[in-house]
Amino acid sequence: MQKFSIQQGILLGARQVPSANFNQRPAGQVLALLVIHNISLPPGKYGGDYIEQFFQNRLKAEDHPYFSDIVQLRVSAHLLIKRSGEVVQFVSFSDRAWHAGDSSFKHRSNCNDFSVGIEMEGCDDENFTKIQYAVLAEVSAALQCAYPQIIAANTCGHSDIAPGRKTDPGPCFNWQNYRQLWSELS
Repeated sequence: MQKFSIQQGILLGARQVPSANFNQRPAGQVLALLVIHNISLPPGKYGGDYIEQFFQNRLKAEDHPYFSDIVQLRVSAHLLIKRSGEVVQFVSFSDRAWHAGDSSFKHRSNCNDFSVGIEMEGCDDENFTKIQYAVLAEVSAALQCAYPQIIAANTCGHSDIAPGRKTDPGPCFNWQNYRQLWSELS
């Protein structure tokens, strides 16, 4: 298993695929929240580079009927953890990725301002891979080391910060396993 580290907002060990879908965090914001998402493009299909194309505004509507519904969206996440365990970074942790949308955590709104967003390649109704959990725990430990307020208690799903609007990472995400793996690294 790879040990990750963070230097100047970059996760060393991740493949860098820059997205234009970010902006600066508001002055004085401290990273204090980790948000777990899931994504698959097309829905329920894995592999390929459609997620990278989506976060880089290069997705083509003609490649799949579903894409015409999302091609105009401008979104991103800081990281993607593929089913193989590969990690792709789209936005520096120093910057504000556009992953959470209308959201609230512990009475603070606009979660993008103070959070890191990690996409797990998957969907609500399928189990994630063992390697994804191991890598997510490694990345979480690196984030906690670099940003001490990112702790297990400040880690949640997109559905937790946008209830009724979002469902990810879904009921198949094994929070207990993930938190156990993370605690073993802390």
